[in-house]
Amino acid sequence: MDWDDVRSFLAIARARSLSGAARDLGLRQSTMSRRLAALEAKTGARLLQRTPRGYELTAIGEAVLGNAERMEAEAIAVERAVQGRDVALSGTVRITTVENIAEALLPRAVARLQAQYPGITIDVLSDPRSYNLSRREADLAIRMTRFDGNDLFSRRMAMAASALYAGTDYLAAHGDPLAGGAHAVVTVLEDHAHMPEPRWLNEQVPGARVALRSNDRSVQTAAVQAGLGVGCLPCIIADGVPGVVRLDAAGPGPVREIWLGVHADLRHMPRIRAVIDVLDEAFARMKPALAGIVAG
Repeated sequence: MDWDDVRSFLAIARARSLSGAARDLGLRQSTMSRRLAALEAKTGARLLQRTPRGYELTAIGEAVLGNAERMEAEAIAVERAVQGRDVALSGTVRITTVENIAEALLPRAVARLQAQYPGITIDVLSDPRSYNLSRREADLAIRMTRFDGNDLFSRRMAMAASALYAGTDYLAAHGDPLAGGAHAVVTVLEDHAHMPEPRWLNEQVPGARVALRSNDRSVQTAAVQAGLGVGCLPCIIADGVPGVVRLDAAGPGPVREIWLGVHADLRHMPRIRAVIDVLDEAFARMKPALAGIVAG
């Protein structure tokens, strides 16, 4: 079997659409359709069936899926073994992380990297999707949770504090939210309501009206700055924003761990090592700000 055809089959099965699979692989939609047709012609069976909900695996497709995933694992292992011996301090390194780390830490870190190694290009993936390091969807990941998997090397880089914040205009109009009364909050979307930050926010301002929901911390900070309501925000983002006040009487908010992960086969590749080194320096410099320690 042609690996490109099998790879396309896997991408369509995961994305459940030709367009989504084409985006994931960086190919044309027509190419995905042609490769799927070629694979089905070789196997003599329909592997995916188009439905109103998208492409679904047929019974034979489900049987083939496990073998295809094993082929993928072997192909990726070969790729990692080759790339792990790449001694060039050039090329692209893909980093996946959350938006507040991408904004607060990566630009300066990449600037320091470029000063030393201008041949290294950084791709930053800061969308909500959790990119898979084992499948080489990203080379490095910075996450707010521990990593799973024996094939991954990870370590804790820092602790990220949060606190209660309000805009100066909001406080002037509505008073201290910790003193009671009718108040409004800026919080996350309902699919993230289980997280510690929105739960803690509800404890601090019980019964408050929800003014705005967003899973983007920068949007939340802008909403608090505009006076829409009170929010539980990462200190690294909210501290120092004009017109935003930390309400220290509420005490510290939830603290999250920040972890760096890389596949074990790639951690000693020179360009990966160079990026890890500048990230180490960046986190070391930013630990106080991440922890919510404001310089006096």
